[in-house]
Parts: sequence; structure tokens; C-alpha cells
Amino acid sequence: MFSIRGAVTVKKNDANQIIQATKSMVLKIIKKNKLKDEDIISFIFTATRDLDQVYPGRAVREMGFVKTSILCLQEMHVKSSLKKCIRVMILADGLKDKKQIKHIYLKEAANLREEQFFNTSG
Repeated sequence: MFSIRGAVTVKKNDANQIIQATKSMVLKIIKKNKLKDEDIISFIFTATRDLDQVYPGRAVREMGFVKTSILCLQEMHVKSSLKKCIRVMILADGLKDKKQIKHIYLKEAANLREEQFFNTSG
């Protein structure tokens, strides 16, 4: 088993923006890491406390992950932390060298990690 991280921000606390940003992030993680749906064991999402219109997990349910475990949590609040941010940790079945894993950080979340360590590009 291995894990893949990702994060994305939205401009507004809007259900449609949260769903669309989450789908975009998850699709990019799946594509860049060459995952098959059956490889994914679970999704663990967090959202900052300023996002309360919809669970990010709804996005992956809409994508067809109806039998996959999903957990949505509120991100720990830290002063001066990134606002309107959705984070995910995907647990996947298989063996992968950690150097092969492509973590995806989109929009303002790209500032969370140095590009030399994490894949933040399209």
C-alpha cells in the first residue's frame, strides 16, 4: 500500500466550486500516478473551516467511487494558514517507490510544497 497527497484551493465557499476543484485534483492524481479505480482503497479529505457548503467526498462519489471508503474532516486551524483549501490523502493498493509518487498541489495550494519535491505542474 502507498499514499498520495494533494491539495487545491477554491475562490469561494461554494458547493459547485468545491466539487469541481476536488474532481479536478483527484482526476489529476489518478492520471499522473497511473491509478486504476480498483487500486484506490480510500480517500481522506480535509477542508479548512471556511469551506462548509459540501463535503469534498461528494465529488468522488459523483465520479463513481460508491464502494470506496471516504472520510471528510475539518483541517486543523492554524493562524495564517492557507484559506479555502481542500486536501486529500489517497491510500492505494500496490507497491511504488516513494520517488515515483506524484503528489499534486493545484492553484494556491501549489505554494504549500517546493516544486523540487512535489509535482505541482499540470
